[in-house]
Amino acid sequence: MSTDTALHQIIERIRTAAAASTPLCIRGGGTKDFYGEAPHGEVLSTADLTGITSYEPSELVVTARAGMPLAELEAALAEKGQCLPFEPPRFGGNGTVCGMVAAGLSGPARASVGAVRDYVLGATLVNGRGELLTFGGQVMKNVAGYDVSRVLAGSLGTLGVIAEVSLKVLPVAPAEATLAFACGQADALRLLNEWGGRPLPLNASCWFEYEGAGALYLRLRGAAAAVEAACTHLGGERKNNARAAAEWQSLRDQQLPWFATGEGTDALWRLSVPQTAPVLSLDGAAPLIEWHGGQRWYKARPDQAARIREIARAAGGHATLFRLPRSDTQGKVPRFDALSAPVERIQRALMREFDPHGLFNRGRLLAST
Repeated sequence: MSTDTALHQIIERIRTAAAASTPLCIRGGGTKDFYGEAPHGEVLSTADLTGITSYEPSELVVTARAGMPLAELEAALAEKGQCLPFEPPRFGGNGTVCGMVAAGLSGPARASVGAVRDYVLGATLVNGRGELLTFGGQVMKNVAGYDVSRVLAGSLGTLGVIAEVSLKVLPVAPAEATLAFACGQADALRLLNEWGGRPLPLNASCWFEYEGAGALYLRLRGAAAAVEAACTHLGGERKNNARAAAEWQSLRDQQLPWFATGEGTDALWRLSVPQTAPVLSLDGAAPLIEWHGGQRWYKARPDQAARIREIARAAGGHATLFRLPRSDTQGKVPRFDALSAPVERIQRALMREFDPHGLFNRGRLLAST
C-alpha cells in the first residue's frame, strides 16, 4: 500500500468515525501502550505511514512519516554521523516516530540537550474532522502565534493523528567518556549540583544502588580536548566506552535490572523535581536518579499515590504513575497529577478545537474525558 493511499484511508476512517461518534485508539508500534490512562476505542494504526520524505544533513533537518520505526530513522541519521540528541526511549520494541512525539518522552541526555518538543520543527496532523493540517516547517524560526507542532509532544494522541513530523537533528559528539563514582544518594546529588555550575561537558548522569552500594555514573560528551580535561579534573573510574554505551542504552530503554518489577505489587513512579531537590523521604528501596537530579524513579505500590504526590509537590515537582505492576489489572489510581484549573481549561479547549467529537485516545491524557 502506498503512503498516499494509507493516509487517505486514515482520513476516511476518521470521517466515518466522526459521523458515527466512534472513538479511535491511535497506535504506532504499541511500545508505549502502558503509558497514560487506558484509552478507549477501535485501533487506528499508523503503521503504513512509513519512510523519510526529506533529509538535509547539511541543514540538520529530517522529515519522517508517522509510522516509520524509530530504529530505522536513527540508523539513517547515524549513516550521516547525526542523531536525535534527546535519546527517545524505545523500550526494546519497534517504536515509531509518531509515538515518540505523542508520548513526549526523552532519554538520559534530556537535562543537558533538551526534550523532544525542543526538536520538533513542524508537523502534519489529521484532526477530528478528517482535515489534513500543517504546522511549523523545517527551520527554527518559522512560527507565528501558537506553536502547535510542539504542543503535539506529550499530547498522547488526543489532538489528532500525526501523519508527518520535521525534526532538528545534531551531529554525533566527537568524543565521549563515562566516569563512575562510589557514593551515596546525598553525595551524588551534591556532586551533580556542584558540577552543574562548572563549564563541564556534562551530558547524562545516573545514580542507583546495586547490592547495597551506591554508584554515580556521569557521561561526558563534546570536543575531545574538553572531555579529556573534564576526566582529568573530575577523577572517578573511567569505564570502557563500548560497555558504557550499552549500559546507557539499557538505561534509555529501561532494560537495566533496576527497572524489573517482576510479579510484585510495586509500580514504577517517575518524579520530576528541581535538580537541587534534596533526598526525598520515601519509604522502600533507593531510587534511580537521572537528569542531574531532576528525574527520580521509585518503586512503590499504587495505593501510596497520595503520599508520593504530596512529597513531589513539596519538593516543587510532580509524580507520574509510569508503569503499573503486572498484578494490577484495574488501574484505579490516576496516572498523572491533577492539572491546575487554568491549565486544564487550556488543555480541554485545545482538545475540543482539534477533536470536537472526542474521537482520539479518549481518556488517555485526562481520565474523565
